[in-house]
Order: sequence, then C-alpha cells, then structure tokens
Amino acid sequence: MDRITIDGPLILGAGLAGLTAALSAAPRQTLVLSASLLNEGCSSAWAQGGMAAALSEGDTPEQHAADTLAAGAGLCDPDAVALLTREGPEAVRRLAALGAPFDRTADGGFAQSLEAAHGRARVARVGGDGAGRAIMAAVIAAARTAAHIEIRENARAVALLQDASGRVRGALVEHAGALVEIRAAAVVLATGGLGGLYAVTTNPRAVRGEGLGLAALAGARIADPEFVQFHPTAIDIGADPAPLATEALRGEGAFLVDVFGEPFMTRYDPRGDLAPRDVVARGLHAERADGRMTFLNAIEAVGPKFPQEFPAVFEACRAGGIDPRRELIPVAPAAHYHMGGVWTDLDGRASLPGLFAAGEAACTGVHGANRLASNSLLEAAVFGARAGEAARDEALLNTAIDPAAATPGLPTTALNRLRTAMTQDAGVVREAEGVSRLCGLINALEEAHGAAPSLVAARLVATAALARQESRGGHFRADFPLAAEPRRTVIEGVSARSLIAAE
Repeated sequence: MDRITIDGPLILGAGLAGLTAALSAAPRQTLVLSASLLNEGCSSAWAQGGMAAALSEGDTPEQHAADTLAAGAGLCDPDAVALLTREGPEAVRRLAALGAPFDRTADGGFAQSLEAAHGRARVARVGGDGAGRAIMAAVIAAARTAAHIEIRENARAVALLQDASGRVRGALVEHAGALVEIRAAAVVLATGGLGGLYAVTTNPRAVRGEGLGLAALAGARIADPEFVQFHPTAIDIGADPAPLATEALRGEGAFLVDVFGEPFMTRYDPRGDLAPRDVVARGLHAERADGRMTFLNAIEAVGPKFPQEFPAVFEACRAGGIDPRRELIPVAPAAHYHMGGVWTDLDGRASLPGLFAAGEAACTGVHGANRLASNSLLEAAVFGARAGEAARDEALLNTAIDPAAATPGLPTTALNRLRTAMTQDAGVVREAEGVSRLCGLINALEEAHGAAPSLVAARLVATAALARQESRGGHFRADFPLAAEPRRTVIEGVSARSLIAAE
C-alpha cells in the first residue's frame, strides 16, 4: 500500500467549506480530496438562493441573529449564531474579492433577496439563482492557483487513521482503484450532508453522509442528527435528484396553490408562503397526503422575466416540459439540508484530537432544529475559514498509527431500499412505527453488507428521531406533535447503537 505524508491538513471534500478551509490553511502544505470532479457532486455548487448577511443599510448582525434563532426553534447555540452573523458580511466581501460575481445595485451595493423567515431582504445573490455555482467557480480558481494547495479528484476516504490515543492522523483513501494511506497533521471533514440517503432529494446522489459515518465509526461526537430540513419547493418532474425552485421566487411574490389554483398555506400558518421551511414543507406534505397536487404560481410575479432573473429554475422547468412563464410549477418537499453532523466547537474542532469538520458535515449549533434560508453557504464560508486556520496550527506527529481497514460500500440495490425507507419513515412526518421499521431495515442491511458509512449515517438519523418524542423544527412526530423542553441530542460514536447522552 502506498503511503503519503503531508506537513499540513488533509481536507476531505471540495465544496465551499473544504476549499475555504484549504485557502485559510496557508502557508501550510494542504491536500484536498474530492470524491468527484470539482464543482460536481457537491451541494455548494447547487445552491440557488445565495448568502444571507447583514450587508444593507439598516440591517444588523443582531437582526440576522434574531431571525436565525427564531427559525432554529430553541436549539441554536447563541454564541455560534452571534459569530456567524457578525463575521458573515466580511465572508461575503471576501468571496466577492475572489471574483464571485454577486448581483449589484445601481450604487454598487449587494442586491439582496427576501427569503422565508427573514425579517428583511438580506440574501446576496448571483444571477438571480446561480449563487452556488458562481461562488464555487471563483473559489476553485483561487484554490487551483494557491501554491500551498494540492487537489486530487475522484479520491474517496474509506477510513480515518488514528493512533493508540485515538488522535486522528490522516485517512485511508481509495484512488484510481487502489488504497493509499495519507498521513497528515490534521483532517478536516467537509464531505457535505446526507440528502442522497433519501429517495427524493435536491442534493447530489453521492452526498449520503459518508463523512459523518466515518467520524462516528472513529468515535467522534455527533450532534442533532435527527434534524433534516426538507425544502418545500423541489420541482416535481420525476427527476433524481429533484431540481430546486429557490425560495427567492416566493420572496418575489410567487405563491403556492393546490390543484384548483387556490392558495392554501394560510390554512397552516398565518405567515403563509414565507413561513419557515419546516412549516411550509409540512403544509405541502399534508396537501399531498390528502391527494391534492401542489404547485408554485410564479406567472404574475416573475413571468416573462424568468430566463433572465431565475435561469436555473427556468431551465429545470423547461427540461421537464414546463414553461414557468405561463404554467404552474409542480412542487413537492425533498430532503435538502442536514442540520446535524459532527459536533464541533467554534473553530471547527471535533471531539477527537486532530479532527475538524466544517460545512454541512459539521454541527456548529448555528442552525438548531431548522436552518434559516441561505445560512448554509454563509456557514461554510465563515466556519470553513476558522477550521482551516485552526487545522493549520496542528503539529505533524511521528507516533505509530493503528492499522485501518476500508469500510464497506453499500450495493446499489441495498442503497435504493434504504433511500425509499428514509423518505417514507424518516421524512417530513415521522412516527414510532415507521422509524422502528426503518431501524429494522438498517439492522438487516448492516448484517448483510457490514457497517457502511452511509448506513451508519442513516442509523444516526433514525435512532435520534425515535428517541426524540416531540416535534421541533425539521423533526415532526405525528405521535408527539407538541414541543417538549428544548434539548440537543449528543451521540458519542455509534458502537452502542443507542443514544449515549442528551443535553
């Protein structure tokens, strides 16, 4: 087996969090591994709305923080939220300086959209709905020209390397059909979320919680895994993954209607179409459970301006045979974002020495039970930079490393069974019978195929969802529809297959 040693951090994942961490690790030698080609297979590139930040006159980080805390349904870490919203404006300006072409107002300021649960328009956008891909293009260009960064594509971590004390010392990586042992001063997990574990998702199918599973198998602390956000307006054209109709459309005046063309969201919440995402997703779920199709009407609000103002949504609709300038857009909830992840402090440090996490793979506490719209790219930029800076300062040790075996993969047939069950039993609405059935399937799949990291990630979601006997944010239990006392979920690894502690 080949062995490689690098002086600085090894970064697993090349989305916005991973590449931001790599840039911030300068001048230490940094190796970035991408499981696919750059800008493919990462959720950052698919983000439409933009980055929320207090950039306009009259807006403040405190107002942004208040909206974030309200959306998080009592589970946000106030310190993490304060840091995110305080450092957010500079993070946006830093990306603009790298070349991210944010839309501008006539006076040169950032053009900003209104999205659900924000008290004011504060989402800096690119090309209407092209923020993710444009921001990633700028960051990738900067990373490719940075002298301290090496990037390897189509390389996937299959285990974390640890020494006898449990310190993370690198990763076992599959690349070009061979296993390579890469030793490093630190490892930064930036592998994204787990939307690909669901049959209906807006995420790349390859994003299925493998980094989360690897961290848990190594014994890292995991926080709040039951909280999965379902975007209410995935375009329902049978595509896998489902294209997204950005929330900014509703900010511009588009509204949800039933099969008869009648608005319905005020039946579920007085805030209507701009209620928090979990509320809107449950409204659509309820309509569809009663046999009524759901649609987004953007004909009057956007109409002929669609190709210029929302080109990504326009092209997705046209690919599905829909002209959104004249027709209703069929929409349905889809798995979109994981609020839980590897527990970290405010500098991205995980509970295991030598391990850091950033972006959707991490749980910093900023999102609580329900992420505020367009805080995801912001979190990746703010906390990715902090994780890179902290990992840069780790020393390369020379202690012995315990042998590591590659974790098993999950065959396609088994993965498809899991995806169907996750959508059915750990989806928008959950109850004990369904989640217990899901746990049984996970047990059976693990007995047949071993502890694949994606199965471990699914087990974390299901176990915590069964244990949380209340409804809060993105976690709704039909058998426990009311909220209980706020508490965060903390799982210390997965060897016991049970909840170890809750706080």
